[in-house]
Amino acid sequence: MGKVVRIGGRGTTRRIIEKPEDKWTGEKYRELQKQQKEATKDVYITMGRGTKKIKLGDIAETTGRPTGKGRWVSTGRGTGRRKIE
Repeated sequence: MGKVVRIGGRGTTRRIIEKPEDKWTGEKYRELQKQQKEATKDVYITMGRGTKKIKLGDIAETTGRPTGKGRWVSTGRGTGRRKIE
């Protein structure tokens, strides 16, 4: 993966190690999330300030992110704006 510097002991020691593979991102994490959802699919959760109750198994799968193309974003301290292309 690559080398990273680890600082230890109140900043007095330095170690250079191989960067371990991330366990909180990527395809492996997505599989872990699916396994956890499958194991708890019959558990009820509350939504909407406690006014609605649904099962975890009823939540739809999400795919990707919507693009921001064509939208306006504020700049500076909220005084300007520009369009994302």
